[in-house]
Amino acid sequence: MRDSLALHHALFRRQRAQIARVVDGQTDAFRSYEARYRRRTASYRRVLPLSDVHQRVRASDVVYVGDYHTLPLAQQTYVELAEHALTTGRRVVLALECIEGRHQPSLDAWSAGRLSERSLLARLGASTDGTGFGPGNSLRALLSFARRNRLEVVGIDRRAQGERSLALRDAYAAERIARVARAEDRPQVLVLVGQYHIAPCHLPAQVERALGDDTRRGLVVYQNAEGVWWRLARDGSMGSAEAVELADDTVCLLNASPVVCQQSFLDYLEAEAGDTPWVDRGASERFREMAALIGRLAGVPVGRALESVEVTTVADGDVLARIQRRGRFTQAELSQLRRHILSRESSYIPRARTAYLASLSLNHAAEEAAHFVRHCAVGPAMEAPRTASEAFYARCMEEALGFFGSRLVNPRRTCLGLAEWAKRFGETRGLDRQISAFVLAHKAAEMEAPEEAVKLLPLRKDRLFHGVSHALGYLLGDMLYRAFDEGHLAKTEVRALFRDPFVDARAAYFTWAERLRD
Repeated sequence: MRDSLALHHALFRRQRAQIARVVDGQTDAFRSYEARYRRRTASYRRVLPLSDVHQRVRASDVVYVGDYHTLPLAQQTYVELAEHALTTGRRVVLALECIEGRHQPSLDAWSAGRLSERSLLARLGASTDGTGFGPGNSLRALLSFARRNRLEVVGIDRRAQGERSLALRDAYAAERIARVARAEDRPQVLVLVGQYHIAPCHLPAQVERALGDDTRRGLVVYQNAEGVWWRLARDGSMGSAEAVELADDTVCLLNASPVVCQQSFLDYLEAEAGDTPWVDRGASERFREMAALIGRLAGVPVGRALESVEVTTVADGDVLARIQRRGRFTQAELSQLRRHILSRESSYIPRARTAYLASLSLNHAAEEAAHFVRHCAVGPAMEAPRTASEAFYARCMEEALGFFGSRLVNPRRTCLGLAEWAKRFGETRGLDRQISAFVLAHKAAEMEAPEEAVKLLPLRKDRLFHGVSHALGYLLGDMLYRAFDEGHLAKTEVRALFRDPFVDARAAYFTWAERLRD
């Protein structure tokens, strides 16, 4: 358990650093705000049953629920808490940070039936088609829940910038929450707002101040607070704890690891066209559905193999141990697998017959499903010993089939073209620039002097080797799909490709690259 926890924590630290590099607004005021939240969520008093949390929700007047905006499970949990609140018979009001208060007239018009949901979402700047990553989809689900139960919805956010932005937003939200909470019929207000805001000294304190003499009982419900999660993991209680008590009227629900929460945000940043998130609890089922679909097209029977394939996700704390149990690996190979997991890349490991899904992305899951189908077709040939140059082109071909399979599931998926690689070469440094240079040079040599292209290969199996073969494979896979979609590539040829052991992978790559280019 210690090794798996160390791996999980290493991945958490790496993803936290990656998020910090892309998120603006790290002012002194923000760091102090964050520090106050972290001090109050560093530990816990005792483990609680979920029924205890539901009972506390029903007994409270204002319930502050912490939200991780890009994690659908966070909003689903909020809806579940609201459903329990409805059992009291009190009027329930949903107070949502994901809607600015300035949009309240549009929200009221929607509630009264004078404005369509599509028009409302357009005014709110949210997705109207129900696809893709991000908070827009969860907003649709929240609005649907409110409409079904005829609940009042109040927007509590406002735009603010600068050092005092967090305090200004809390004060504004507090006034709107207090205005609803002090109504004569004493409604129950369920607040959904970013996790940092619900630290008792932040928004709850502001609401108490705004209420004045009108006292209302508050309950803070964190979700997956990092300090609590890691403490439970170190105590060996993570698997059994559904909720914990931190202090009086303060609890924390545990339904996803901090790594999964981070991953949902990174997936949102990196989302591709037409991509949609899957919920990690259904990953195995979705993987099998996609593998069966790709297997039918490729003419590869996968039914029996699907019964034994292992599907692990970023949510699993013992990924490396599970992979090790299913295949014999040397310490060097295990170290390589560990580095791969920390790189946030999904993969299919043939020897362990295991798919590791590092992302909540449907595209990535479909890609690994295609690799699984490929393994069902050729068996041990997928891992056959090869010379360095043959290993490079074999990986290009495997990546091409993986990308092709993912486009069967999501035809809108795109990959970087040569123009984008040229732009990267001019704008990036280090490894990214090196990969760009090799990709551009190889593609130019393919057309003019294929025999010279082989001399340009990065043959040491390191990040450069994998980055270049990955990029060239995606480019080839994209051409394969377009040829298939336009009727220039027959289904029989696709089936032959999936069954090809690539004894001469270099010849296979150049043959297909030339044919598809023409």
